[in-house]
Amino acid sequence: MTDTFWIAGTVLILVALAFVLYPVFFHKPRARLEADLRNQNLLAYRTRLKELENEHEAGILDDESYKQLKEELAGAMLDDVPEEPVTQRRVPGRRSAMVVALLAILVLPVGTYFGYQEWGSMDQVEQFLAMQEMNATQGDQTARMAALADQLRKRLEESPDNADGWAMLGQTYMRLERYEQAAEAYRRLADVVSEDRNASAVALGLAAQANYFASEGEMTPAVTDAIAAARALNPDEVNALGLMGINAFGQQNYREAIEYWQRITEVAPDHPQLGAIRGGIEEAYRRLGETPPEGVASEPQQAAGPGVSLRVSLDEGLRQQVADNTVLFIFARPAAAAGGAPVAVARMTAGDLPAEIRLDDRYAMSPESAISAQQDVVVVARLSRSGSVNPQPGDWEGRVEAEVLPPAEAEPPVELVINQELTN
Repeated sequence: MTDTFWIAGTVLILVALAFVLYPVFFHKPRARLEADLRNQNLLAYRTRLKELENEHEAGILDDESYKQLKEELAGAMLDDVPEEPVTQRRVPGRRSAMVVALLAILVLPVGTYFGYQEWGSMDQVEQFLAMQEMNATQGDQTARMAALADQLRKRLEESPDNADGWAMLGQTYMRLERYEQAAEAYRRLADVVSEDRNASAVALGLAAQANYFASEGEMTPAVTDAIAAARALNPDEVNALGLMGINAFGQQNYREAIEYWQRITEVAPDHPQLGAIRGGIEEAYRRLGETPPEGVASEPQQAAGPGVSLRVSLDEGLRQQVADNTVLFIFARPAAAAGGAPVAVARMTAGDLPAEIRLDDRYAMSPESAISAQQDVVVVARLSRSGSVNPQPGDWEGRVEAEVLPPAEAEPPVELVINQELTN
């Protein structure tokens, strides 16, 4: 886009210079025009004289006629072409005009370029164009979006005070599943809006969420640091509360998960995933063996919604090799991007197997990434020796592709058998 701008500017400058330079370089002075006319008359005289000589030699003209016509031709020639051409005085301004034209060729483009660099707004124009083009190409291929995102990032590095640009960059990297770069974009956004504590807290909460996705659901130092920074500015930042609730639920600290999620319903009653959050609270109470207090239970459709019903079991040949306290992770990813971020995550132990579970929006890692928005998912159940969500040699795993269906259409449950040991 920058190249197009300067090419267009150069073309306009050249067109303007053409109007100035054409008369200077291609103007014919009067003396030259008169010289051209004199030469034409001389050529005509010589041609006619040759014709008369040929006619005289051929006998067409006698001596008297030939002499008379030759004298008349010479007289006409003298009238048209004076013997001494009149010397034309040189136009005094022509050399000055050429000097001015040459200076214009050098000074105008250079002055325009450096003047625009000094007083223009090219960085903002480039950012705006990149943002506009990104908005217009949401349906294009991932490679195109990635190129535009990288281009926007370059412009933001040159002019880093554009909050809207950093927010858009973070959202785009999240869509591209480039979570570490998304986290960095949100941290830069937090710096730009640092004067607004709430806005900066939201940006840090989004950075924590991006880091959580990058670690595939593990509370790494990058995640916990971002959560701590967000809550230092706003203890009720909903993205941080949501992550802490998910982590507590995965650790089977259901009471703690209820506290975090309940706080979201109080401070953000219009949260777009309120139904899923209430569903998570209800599920936590169920696992505690308690009845949710009045007003906590969510509507059935909100609590469940489209999802995948599973029956997870361990292959009989592995039963003796796996301790009951081995951590079990169950997560679903979009079938179209099996390596992408999970849209649902659950945590159990090997001692719970065989078990039936329904992965729906109650197990979403974030409001922006829900299983109900998918058509098909790949569900993976992994028994982790180390307790880490990241796969390690010696872990056991099973996977199955399943269709996301409403609760009424989800019977019977999809069978998922853990029967493979990871070797690398």
